[in-house]
Amino acid sequence: MSTMRDAGRGAMPGGVGAGTADRPVGAWFESMPFGRAHLLAAAALFMAFVIESWEQLALVYVSGDLGGAFGIDESAIGWALSAVALGMIPGSLVWGPVSDRIGRRSVCLWSLAAYGVVALASAFSPNFTALMVTRFVSGLALAGIYTVTFPYFLELLPSRLRGRAAVYLSIGWPIGVLLAVGVTQALGDLGWHVVAIASGLAGLWVFAIRAWVPESPYWLAEQGRHREAADVLRRLGADVPEGTVFASAPAAEARAGRPVDLFRGPLLRVSLLMLVVNFAFNWGYWGLQTWLPTLLQDKGLSMSASLGFVALSAVFMIPGYVSASWLTGRYGRKKVFLPYVALAAVSGAAFAYADTLTAMYVANFALSFFCLGAWGVWNTWNGEFYPTALRATGYSWATAAQLGATSLAPSVVGFLLARATGSSSTILFIMAFLAVALVCAAPLPETEGKDLE
Repeated sequence: MSTMRDAGRGAMPGGVGAGTADRPVGAWFESMPFGRAHLLAAAALFMAFVIESWEQLALVYVSGDLGGAFGIDESAIGWALSAVALGMIPGSLVWGPVSDRIGRRSVCLWSLAAYGVVALASAFSPNFTALMVTRFVSGLALAGIYTVTFPYFLELLPSRLRGRAAVYLSIGWPIGVLLAVGVTQALGDLGWHVVAIASGLAGLWVFAIRAWVPESPYWLAEQGRHREAADVLRRLGADVPEGTVFASAPAAEARAGRPVDLFRGPLLRVSLLMLVVNFAFNWGYWGLQTWLPTLLQDKGLSMSASLGFVALSAVFMIPGYVSASWLTGRYGRKKVFLPYVALAAVSGAAFAYADTLTAMYVANFALSFFCLGAWGVWNTWNGEFYPTALRATGYSWATAAQLGATSLAPSVVGFLLARATGSSSTILFIMAFLAVALVCAAPLPETEGKDLE
């Protein structure tokens, strides 16, 4: 991996006077305490991740009403559920490089505000075409904050706590699942459009992010804005002297946000493996999650019982995240991610062949525990492969690969179910993708304990 740590030491633009230049930004995070500023940033970005989870799942649980309102079949419903993810694919590829050029904070604010407006408009779609268009555009907007959340958070955390704290951010996903189940149960009888209105109102959270989350000091230093970077570091608890000029790569600005640099030199191998892992791992999760209520009904549960099952599964995700957070700080990313993915695949196979209600519950809860624990580690690990000038760009390609799977999996699984393939064989097909993710993640470099570049 290319390094930006041993860069030039001279005074840089941005109005900074003569000062020390013997340390990169990452060095100031090594002994930084975890304080109130970190907690506020964590709360703001945590809720952003809850909103992202909510948006991708809320209409899943009112899909029956959606189909009835527009007179569409399961295949068309699958495309409606995938429309947000479809919009997020090109959106992420745009927002990531933009974030490397204009900053993490600006992208979060503009992205979430635009999402709120368009998501609210989708609730008043007069026909299926309008619904597809507004959901696609809301995905374009939401992709910004979805892409930036994890790399942004990583760039605000003390080095020794980066892995553990970032995994906890991932708990926003099951909270979003629980929120989606709860709100759709409470408001679902009022129609799908009421749930969509609730999605739009989530855009108001942009004011919390604006108040609580500072710009990344890594990004500010890369732009030569050393005084601002030092101010943020002090806000985060570092004792940075006045006039400090941080070590930085001389050509950082020219390289910022260039996707082609992801596929050059030693980054090529990392990028290719990373893309396959993101696609396969998300297919393994999303292909099952989207159709879980239907698969459970095929196994004999009622719709209400199926939603209760989904909610309990989400609860079991939380201890999965907590265990992964503790273990990754102790053993590193790879030694936790690989066995968790393997155990998730085994649990999925057990769920496919479960012939009693008890066996089905145990297998699916184990799947939730290990799969989402692995996701927590991956969200962190995935954000640490690239230097600051390419971090959001790299994460944007990772996000696009995930969303490609998110877009295709519901339709492919829906096609298999419509052809009466059978729930057991369909689940095994989904779980095969976890095995692919496992094999491709094994050669990736360990990043635990290393400073961000």
